[in-house]
Amino acid sequence: MGHIPVLKNEILSIFRGLKGTFLDGTFGGGGHTEALLEQNPELSIIGLDVDPEAKQRSETLSKKYSNRFRFIGINFSELDRLQENFSGILFDLGVSSFQLDDKNRGFSFRQEGPLDMRMNPEQGLSAQAFLKTASKEALIAAIRDAGEEPQWRSIVNAILTHRDAEVWDTTLEFVQFLENHTAINRSKKPGIHAATRVFQGLRITVNQELEHLEIGIQKAFEALNPEGILAILTFHSLEDRMVKQHFYEWCGRSLNRYDAQPRQFKAVKAQLGSRKPIVASQEEIAQNPRSRSAKLRFLRKL
Repeated sequence: MGHIPVLKNEILSIFRGLKGTFLDGTFGGGGHTEALLEQNPELSIIGLDVDPEAKQRSETLSKKYSNRFRFIGINFSELDRLQENFSGILFDLGVSSFQLDDKNRGFSFRQEGPLDMRMNPEQGLSAQAFLKTASKEALIAAIRDAGEEPQWRSIVNAILTHRDAEVWDTTLEFVQFLENHTAINRSKKPGIHAATRVFQGLRITVNQELEHLEIGIQKAFEALNPEGILAILTFHSLEDRMVKQHFYEWCGRSLNRYDAQPRQFKAVKAQLGSRKPIVASQEEIAQNPRSRSAKLRFLRKL
């Protein structure tokens, strides 16, 4: 499957007519950036991404929009290094199709490739190295917490028991190990691969995605101009929960059922763009199945 930007029309609608400087904190395949540049002729965009291959993909836009687009190879959690304010900011937290479809990146459990999963293959531990060296507590955090895998006990125990003897050079070798030595197939849902949650948890952990999001979302709000719009596209519950909590706090809404503070005493710094997250239509899901778990939330800074 080629690169199809998720909820592109909805994102274009949110940022329609925007002027000034815009930040695409997760350039990826550049689909959202290109569409926004085409729609808003008075908009300049800075694209961020830690993936060295994203820089290569950005060169086409750099040539086409040389005076309105530039790419910087950093994580969005470092956006304060830019020392700029923005009229709009977008985070698309999904793994790009380029990464998923390239078996050499190790994100897919359906293709044989190195067990890597790093957004930037030049930094940090690969998934293989993490599995071989992580403590029991770190494995639990990855598979139970980040992966939300119901059979986490069986999987963690199997990894600890067999990792000295087993060789997991490739994605399919690790999938085969999971099927042979764990209860992972008990949690399989129709249409969803049994290894989905484990791979999700490993990817999130290896790339420290939740830690970067916690830092990046706060820096993004601080970097917004008054009346600026922040939109974040998430693909699993942990990300969405974090985004929702921050958005509700800034908009003066109750964070949970135990939040008893009256609304008139809450600091209101922003206005929610929609009461519920925006999700993909059935037509989009049919065209791009990867959009089925997407949730888009946005706010306007006061």
